[in-house]
Amino acid sequence: MKSETSKNFSLFIIIIAFFLFIYTTIQAIIIVDKTQIGTSEGIYTSYVTTSAQIEKKAKSLTKKCSTKLCKVQTVLNFVTDIPYSSETFQRYTAKKTISQNFGDCDDKSNLLISLLHALNIKAYFVLVPKHIFVIVPIEDKRVKNIKGLWINGEKYYILESTAKGSSVGYPLKYNLDEIEVIIEPFENEKMVVEELIYR
Repeated sequence: MKSETSKNFSLFIIIIAFFLFIYTTIQAIIIVDKTQIGTSEGIYTSYVTTSAQIEKKAKSLTKKCSTKLCKVQTVLNFVTDIPYSSETFQRYTAKKTISQNFGDCDDKSNLLISLLHALNIKAYFVLVPKHIFVIVPIEDKRVKNIKGLWINGEKYYILESTAKGSSVGYPLKYNLDEIEVIIEPFENEKMVVEELIYR
């Protein structure tokens, strides 16, 4: 009798372990799907994050801002003040980029988008050969005459996280046909681009 109970208990444990393995595998696939996207240069991995620390930092930086433009420029100033370094092949989270006080275009763009997201500001990654930058839509008469990327009829301003002291509406340094993909970072979905103009 005892042997039968032990056998049933062992079988029960094996079944639970099997279902736990399946669940963990599915969760891992979902996480990879939300952080990685294929490009012609390989796989791009997004390290955008939402955390209480990033939200606190974003709100602290922009506490004196009353407009979206001010918030975007203030966050951009913070990120561009972090020294640029491309000496490592490892990518870092937003939190790590702040703590180590350096990063490459991936690290700094991930930090920039994470801070903007914490402020409920929509932003996208733009991947071009060997570089990444950020775009945001802003309706503000102060930047109306600055060139931007018009995507499907909506104007987006370029934010260059690696150019110290740069402003919202950084000039496009690439040809339009070099823009490989535009990514919504938190859903990790490619934007469907039917029309792309820089003017």
